[in-house]
Amino acid sequence: MAGLYFEEFEVGKRFEHAFTRTVTEMDNMMFSMLTMNPQPLHCDAHFAAQTEFGKPLVNSLFTLGLMIGITVNETTLGTTVANLGMSEVNFPKPTFQGDTIHVVTEVLSLRQSKSRPQAGIVEFRHNAYNQRDELVATCVRQAFMKRRPA
Repeated sequence: MAGLYFEEFEVGKRFEHAFTRTVTEMDNMMFSMLTMNPQPLHCDAHFAAQTEFGKPLVNSLFTLGLMIGITVNETTLGTTVANLGMSEVNFPKPTFQGDTIHVVTEVLSLRQSKSRPQAGIVEFRHNAYNQRDELVATCVRQAFMKRRPA
């Protein structure tokens, strides 16, 4: 499904996204190294085994990116101008290697752009859950969306 235009969103609309993704050790290691985050909690199994978690945590910024990425196909694919920001980012439970993530999105607000009549701002709340339906990540995202062509 292609992304939706600004006019196709309505406040309260919910998306239970079809895509899911199992996080791998390679995902966590590569993302942590590519972003120059050598935190041993992410990339040192022996270190992580000594923590309260007992195993490596998935880098929270990977979890945030994955959560938003899962939503793209059904919301903004080809119809977004840009992301304007993310707020209220929280990680209530950790994500671990081997967890399978699924995401639910709700449209919180809509606002036509004052400076660009061909676009509008859609505010989403994204919630990511693991395979046990535990909330592992949440954020509010503002997306600058194209309006339907005349």
